[in-house]
Amino acid sequence: MMNSGKLAGYTLFITGASRGIGKAIGLKAAKDGANVVIAAKTAQAHPKLPGTIYTAAKEIEEAGGKCLPCIVDVRDESTVQSAVDEAVKTFGGIDIVVNNASAISLTGTLDTPMKKYDLMNQINARGTYLCSRVCLPHLMNSKDSGKQPHILNISPPLSMKPIWFKNHTAYSMAKFGMSMCVLGMAAEFQEKGIAVNALWPKTAIITAAMEMLGGQDISSQCRKPEIMADAAYAILTKDASFTGNFAIDDELLEKEGITDMDQYAVEPGKPLILDFFLDNIEVDFESQIRQALQQGQQGSTGGSEVAQVFKSIEAAMSEEVVSQTGGIFKFVLPGDAPETWVLDLKNGSGQITKGDGSSDVTMTMKPDDFVQMFQGKLNSTAAFMQGKLKIDGNMMLAMKLEKLMNAMQKSKL
Repeated sequence: MMNSGKLAGYTLFITGASRGIGKAIGLKAAKDGANVVIAAKTAQAHPKLPGTIYTAAKEIEEAGGKCLPCIVDVRDESTVQSAVDEAVKTFGGIDIVVNNASAISLTGTLDTPMKKYDLMNQINARGTYLCSRVCLPHLMNSKDSGKQPHILNISPPLSMKPIWFKNHTAYSMAKFGMSMCVLGMAAEFQEKGIAVNALWPKTAIITAAMEMLGGQDISSQCRKPEIMADAAYAILTKDASFTGNFAIDDELLEKEGITDMDQYAVEPGKPLILDFFLDNIEVDFESQIRQALQQGQQGSTGGSEVAQVFKSIEAAMSEEVVSQTGGIFKFVLPGDAPETWVLDLKNGSGQITKGDGSSDVTMTMKPDDFVQMFQGKLNSTAAFMQGKLKIDGNMMLAMKLEKLMNAMQKSKL
């Protein structure tokens, strides 16, 4: 999406902008000549996550903007207030707030200690509320000076469907808390001329954090952060009548006349991992199945094919796969002839055993769905979100199976 220059002279306060989506939004605005306040904790490089507020600031200034890097913990009111005060002193005000900072742990209730619960709810829901609240007086001044102030939260469309809660209640509460801020503040400040919206990705977005969680091979099934930056730019350059919306990145861009979504894909043509919290995921999943049927690629499967899948898994295993996965997976396959298999990708070059055993994560699904998933015909995220795949244990570890699936698809299972 081409820049229009509409954000020239605007000041954006972006949380969590030292890398990933937040930084991409800052870089997009910088091309208009905007001022960008990077409000993030990373003052020193993380051993596994590259980028700091200072390296991001350098990139933003090279892109044509001005930047103020601020060390901010969005859980701490004093650091937020200090950063806002410094931003106003430096740039004369704040016109746009992008609440991007977020914490995630896709774990069930019994696997989520209160420390993690507090972290997610303090950063996601409370941090969003806090940053918005502290910046709102300046957004009102922005409106009075003739600009169009905005609050944009990187959060999903609101939904009360149990499927979005049951496997990760704490995270869903925290993330939907950000969306509830949109619902309430959009109505509360509409008469003040302040637009408040949410933006969420249709697919997984490749970031350093995503690679750390899911392995580098997962990137081929992701889109680049630039799609979120372009979608955010489209929202932030609209007038105040566009408020209270829960936008999805590619759907919004299509309405803006952008039809080439391959430009945002890490590897165009590869199947994409759908993101969480999208109620239309079922339509996408059914479309994939219908397409497979039309191509004659899908038929009935059974227990013998399960054994064949594990043979192929065994052929794809190596010490490298084990070192990059580091987990023991149990597969419980109920049916007329129920089976349980244990896949050890934690020790040596890996091992497969049939029968019960200890594991780090247990994955329960029908044999047909299991075979289709490892054949690449069933998207694992769609399977999980539709209740076809139940995961007990560390969700992040389960994501690393994408690496093994990629290896198997290359060997043409």
